[in-house]
Amino acid sequence: MASTCWGSARAPRKPRKSCTARCIQSRTRGAEAMVALPWGRSAGRDATPDRVTGDRSGRARVTILALMVFVMLAAIASLGTGAAGVSLSDVLMKWISGEELTLRERVVLFDIRLPRLLTGMLVGASLAVSGAVMQGLFRNPLADPGIVGVGAGAGLGAVLAIVLGAFLPPAILAVAGMHLVPLAAFFGGWATTLILYRVSTRAGRTSVATMLLAGIALGALSGALTGILVYIADDQQLRDLTFWGLGSLAGASWAKLSAAAPIMVLALLVAPMLARALNGLALGEGAAAHLGIAVQRMKNLAILTVAAATGAAVAVSGGIGFIGIVVPHLLRLVMGPDHRFLLPAAALLGAGLLLLADIISRLIIAPAELPIGIVTAVLGGPVFLWILLRRRGIVDM
Repeated sequence: MASTCWGSARAPRKPRKSCTARCIQSRTRGAEAMVALPWGRSAGRDATPDRVTGDRSGRARVTILALMVFVMLAAIASLGTGAAGVSLSDVLMKWISGEELTLRERVVLFDIRLPRLLTGMLVGASLAVSGAVMQGLFRNPLADPGIVGVGAGAGLGAVLAIVLGAFLPPAILAVAGMHLVPLAAFFGGWATTLILYRVSTRAGRTSVATMLLAGIALGALSGALTGILVYIADDQQLRDLTFWGLGSLAGASWAKLSAAAPIMVLALLVAPMLARALNGLALGEGAAAHLGIAVQRMKNLAILTVAAATGAAVAVSGGIGFIGIVVPHLLRLVMGPDHRFLLPAAALLGAGLLLLADIISRLIIAPAELPIGIVTAVLGGPVFLWILLRRRGIVDM
């Protein structure tokens, strides 16, 4: 007698698919538009953007275009902001009239503000994309490199390189050169991410509570080790580490940018390649494998990408929080969870928001400068609390 999902004992019927197979099929049907083909086209034979339930590809494209304009405006404002008294409008007028710039104007614009601008854009984009990738990997909207300890691990690696780098063999110092701190931060973030994933994942399922608790423990351990290194640092290293720990772009330079930028750019180029797999993973690892996704390989690549982006960003800017968790949440409210659009939009919004926070940090107590990590915490903390309350149903949209 043929078996059915309901265990019916009636006359034999035509064999039906098992409950598991039908559940996977029903769950994957709606995801084909996000998984199979790029830019919102579905692999289904009758599927179109209008027929896919919840399709927001049109809104996502408009959002990305708006974010491009936002980043351009923030970049222009960043180039024209500072305590040096060099106005971008005056410089542009000189260029238009053919008048030569003074030495002071060239130094301020091209040696101070421009590397700071590019560093801020790359750091903001790296942190936001890392947060989006981690949230997709763990299937948890609270995942963030700063909250779960990855940022602290990357910071520990950077502090190790700053304080103890001089004791390394000359051959290693000669090979690493100015890349020593970004590489150390990368390996610190990579090790922390790997440990976090191993601890919080069991039988292919990630425990939210375990992940958060493990992240708190790893962050505390990294903070304790960092404190020991700060204690043994000399006066110059101590001043650098104190300001660096609060997060700042004041020390941005072409030398630091050339050391960290290749790592961040590579991570930002790899991240969009994970979009299809992250969309499939949102259905569960079994459904993702059913869609032909190499789940374990994707996880390894995602971990390396997050570690590289976070490590390099922390190495040049210090601890800057809330960008990685707030940006993906805000974008999901507008354009949905499709990572094909979410990842590039996160890069743009993260870059623009960090430039905006940097402008505020330069103006709020001018001519002095407030660490940018304080600004992002003040702006991002209330938003994060609102996200938590909204998830509990206390705050209504």
